[in-house]
Amino acid sequence: MPVINYYLSKILSAFLVSVGVAFLTSPLSIQIANRFGIIDKPKDSRRVHKKPIPRFGGMAIFLGSMAAMTIPAGMNEKIKIAMLGGALMYLVGIIDDIVDIRPVTKFIGQWLIATIVFAMGIRISFIGNYFGSHSTDAHANVILSIGVSYIITVIWIVGITNAVNLMDGLDGLAAGSVAIMALSLAYVAYIHGARLGSMPVCIALVAVAGGCLGFLPFNFSPAKTFMGDGGALYLGYMIAVLSVISPLKQATVVGALIPMLTLAVPIFDTALAMLRRALKHQSIMSADKGHLHHHLMAAGFGQRRSVLIIYGIVGIMGEVAVLMSRELYKDATLLLFIALLYLGIIIVPKRPKKGLKMIITQDMSEIEKEAFIQYLNSERERRKSMHEAAIEQLDKEEEQKAENPENQKEEDEEKTGDKETETDQK
Repeated sequence: MPVINYYLSKILSAFLVSVGVAFLTSPLSIQIANRFGIIDKPKDSRRVHKKPIPRFGGMAIFLGSMAAMTIPAGMNEKIKIAMLGGALMYLVGIIDDIVDIRPVTKFIGQWLIATIVFAMGIRISFIGNYFGSHSTDAHANVILSIGVSYIITVIWIVGITNAVNLMDGLDGLAAGSVAIMALSLAYVAYIHGARLGSMPVCIALVAVAGGCLGFLPFNFSPAKTFMGDGGALYLGYMIAVLSVISPLKQATVVGALIPMLTLAVPIFDTALAMLRRALKHQSIMSADKGHLHHHLMAAGFGQRRSVLIIYGIVGIMGEVAVLMSRELYKDATLLLFIALLYLGIIIVPKRPKKGLKMIITQDMSEIEKEAFIQYLNSERERRKSMHEAAIEQLDKEEEQKAENPENQKEEDEEKTGDKETETDQK
């Protein structure tokens, strides 16, 4: 019990420090962005905001989470390595925010950072080596060769980093979603911490979540600031690397699925985006309006409701991961089915074109245009019905006057009397 209380105090300290630092430095990030012109301007139809917004808020998340991660850093050498890689990834992001570097250049930077942390000991080694000989450990985990481990680790880190970056399309979406994912993974690490020694990872994940929550009041719709690529790439990297560090993945083969389940929504969105662009014969790194949040916006939901809907799905997947870690597979399967059902409803428009390929590649701008036309038609019908109702009311009043001329005469006399009284008083 004293050990649990010791770790609970550190978890609480990490959370309070990260939330406090992020909240206090968010206004400072806005001032810096305005001073140096780090502004996100709505220069294309893909953006949903209508006015320039500062995009240096990632500084607050970075400072808040890094300050709090110094609490567990001394207990785990790999967390120090993760913090080093996070600082480098944040640097790549802020360079992109300032000078808008090419996607290929940014990708190379991400690959180099993933290679550095792999060389320093952060790696995935728990899934099968399908390209050569393999051996298994006492838990029936398949041990990877160095080459395959490198490929999978780099793909995981770079993939999740960009998946979170792609989520950053609506006010508060990426910050809130990452907070939910980090807290889900932190809880999984906490409930298995005494047995597997994952408490330092739990504290680090709470620090990341706290940084997001401290920044969220300034980022939720209507946003005062954006996190920019600096914040989005940093968050994606940290959530990917900390899920790799966790000893839980080595406990059972099922444990390897837990980070993937927690991060299922950004993974699904990214995979769908790559498939959509491939079917359209476009570069998989090109931007479009086919992400989950674009589908929700096209369906008529506003920014806040769209964000809250995705929060709910991310939360369901986080709970699926927790249940899987506790080997409650039936309960987890039911929730997983519900989450997949909601994702299917989101990506299929109200009037889908025939064929799966046509549904996946359906242009959201066309759907938005149809929804806007439907809104205009409904508004026109509403105003027309109000006008007709007003005319009908006037006709009824005229008919009543015609049917009761005496009553009308009395009303006119009363009005005349009232006017004469007012004149006498004057």
